[in-house]
Amino acid sequence: MKVVTVVGARPQFVKAALVSHELRKTLQEVLVHTGQHYDYQMSRVFFEELDIPEPDYNLGIGSDTQARQTGYMMIAIEDVLLKEMPDTVLVYGDTNSTLAATLTAAKMQIPVAHVEAGPRTFDMTVPEEINRVVTDHLSTFLFAPTRTSVNNLAREGVIEGVHLTGDVMLDAFLRYGPVARDKSQVLQRLGLHDGEYVYATVHRARNTDDTARLGAIVQALTTVDTNVVMPVHPRTRKCLEATGLWNPLVAAKHITVSEPVGYLDSLMLTINARTVLTDSGGLQREAYFASVPCVTLDESTAWPETVAAGWNTLSDASHIEATVRRILRTPPPRKHVDHFGGGTAAAQVAHRLSH
Repeated sequence: MKVVTVVGARPQFVKAALVSHELRKTLQEVLVHTGQHYDYQMSRVFFEELDIPEPDYNLGIGSDTQARQTGYMMIAIEDVLLKEMPDTVLVYGDTNSTLAATLTAAKMQIPVAHVEAGPRTFDMTVPEEINRVVTDHLSTFLFAPTRTSVNNLAREGVIEGVHLTGDVMLDAFLRYGPVARDKSQVLQRLGLHDGEYVYATVHRARNTDDTARLGAIVQALTTVDTNVVMPVHPRTRKCLEATGLWNPLVAAKHITVSEPVGYLDSLMLTINARTVLTDSGGLQREAYFASVPCVTLDESTAWPETVAAGWNTLSDASHIEATVRRILRTPPPRKHVDHFGGGTAAAQVAHRLSH
């Protein structure tokens, strides 16, 4: 059996590190990198750190508008699928790479397997939510990370082919957390100390492309009473510079602004943070796995389990500063509830596809 796996962004590289390893025990996998994330710190470093197999195809699509990027990806992916004629196309999460591969495979009558099926924000103004919904309704195999995800699919009438596997991100956290502690030097490199900083990341378009929201985030970061480390996504930096918000951010003496970091460094920054401030769905879960309080820079999340457990707080732009101050002053009590499986999701995905 031949599986074509399509990846293109940082979270997908992490998941592929685990799933590709399991798939290749019994199946033939062809790995396609769309190039959605393409520079070294956003792409190549992940392949090196996590020992991900070299892509069989690197499409080099790069950045563009939503429609143009997705369209160029579909054209290139169609060429790959016509050449390889796989039995299944495997996709991850909610990116434009995921949507492009799903639409292309579905139109070619090739079954789609979706890892991380079923999370919902119930907000269709979020581009990733559109990608999730379309992908799930076109998929043959739906690998759900949580029971909530299974229930979301059932409410939409998607029942056939749904498998509750747990979260591949938990697999990765359990596998690479000890590796990060052993190998990462990021704390020493940035002059940070365990439990004495906020780890902040911002990359979602609704935060970066809205000047008021981005300004509120910068205001919160520049006034918070603790050290902050903020690796900056290339697109985020462009928005900060274009709106005049870059200079006050880098001028704040308690803020360490850095280039994007690899997965092991990001894990180390998360594990040792006092609080995580992010709009990343992956980082919300990693903070939960690490028992580090998280403030999510949004009014909704695809991971309500982390909020229900008391370890994730949603915050709109106008309340970020107050929310961060409150969390730093009085960390929330965490309910000991595990919603994300037992760290065997990758093996379950491979087993389902090979039988």
